Amino acid sequence: MFFGTFDTAITIIGFAESKTVFDELTAKAEQMFNEYHRQFNQYYPYEGLHNLYYLNNNAGKAPVVVQKELFDLLSWCKTNQPKTKGRVNIALGTVLSLWHDERENAEMHPDRAKLPEMEHLLEAAKHTNFDDVVLDQDKQTVFYADPLLKLDLGAVAKGYATELVSQYLLHSPMPNFIVNAGGNVRAGLPPLDGRDAWGIGIQDPDVSLVLPGGNDIIDVLYLSDMSSVTSGDYQRYFTVDGVRYHHLVAPDTLMPPSYIRSVTIITQDSGIADLLSTAVFLMPFEEGYAFVESLPDVEALWVLNDRSIKMTKGAETLARSVREK
Repeated sequence: MFFGTFDTAITIIGFAESKTVFDELTAKAEQMFNEYHRQFNQYYPYEGLHNLYYLNNNAGKAPVVVQKELFDLLSWCKTNQPKTKGRVNIALGTVLSLWHDERENAEMHPDRAKLPEMEHLLEAAKHTNFDDVVLDQDKQTVFYADPLLKLDLGAVAKGYATELVSQYLLHSPMPNFIVNAGGNVRAGLPPLDGRDAWGIGIQDPDVSLVLPGGNDIIDVLYLSDMSSVTSGDYQRYFTVDGVRYHHLVAPDTLMPPSYIRSVTIITQDSGIADLLSTAVFLMPFEEGYAFVESLPDVEALWVLNDRSIKMTKGAETLARSVREK
C-alpha cells in the first residue's frame, strides 16, 4: 500500500515467484503512479514539469510542450469524451473550481457553508469548450485558445493511470494481481490460490447506517481481467442547510444531481470505466440503464436512493447477491 497519489491509498495484491520479484514490480508500479500523479495534477506545480497545473495557468498564451503521458491522456479524452452523451466534459474546470472552493470552505468553516452563486457558475460555463484545447501531435504541444479555460481530469485521470499500470503488470512476471486505487479497481488474471476470480466489494453509500462492527459492503463482484469503478455521492461532499452536495457536477445544470447514490461500471479498461462511471452517475437510473445496455462489453450496478440494488443482466452473473440466491 502507498499513499500520496491521486488523493487515495493504492493497494496492490499479486502472486509472484518471490518477495523480491513482488517488491520490484510494485516499486515500479508505485513509481508509475507517482509520475502520472505529477503530470495530471491540476493543483500543484512541479519544477521543470509542464503538467496540468502549468497548462491551466498558461491558457491562451502559447502552445506548451508536454510529456507524452499527458499528451496521450488528452488525446484519449478527445477520442472518448464524446461517448458520454455530453455528461462528462474535462473542460469544465472553471465551473468545478467554484464548487471545489466552496467545498473546501465548508470543510474549514461548516457554519459558513454556502453554494456557488449561479451567476458565477453561468459565467464560468462560458469557458468550457473542449474544442478550444488544440493538440499538435507532431510537436506534442497543447494550446488553450480560450485564456479562461481550465481542464479538470478528475473524471478520468485515476482510472487511466490505473489501466497503464495494470497493463505493465499484465505483461510482467506477475500478471495475477489486483490494483485497488480507491473506487478504481483493476483485476488482472485470477489469483493463484484456487479461486477463479477476485472478489471486489461494493461499498454501501450509507455507511452511517452501518452499525459498529457491521459490514459496509453492500455487494461483491467477482472479476478477472476486468475493471470496476464506482462513482458515488458519499466520496466527497459538503452540506448546506441540511442538504448534501457531492463533487460530481452535471455540465448542463452546473449542479450535482441526486438521481442515485452510486453506480459501478464493469468493463475491461479502467480508464473507460472511470469515464463512464461519472457519466452514468449523472443520469437518471432509467436513462443510465438504457445507455449502459447500448454499450458493448460494459455492465453496471446501481445503488438507488432507497438503497436498493439494480444491475444489468451481465452484472448479475458477476454479483454475489445473485449468485447466492
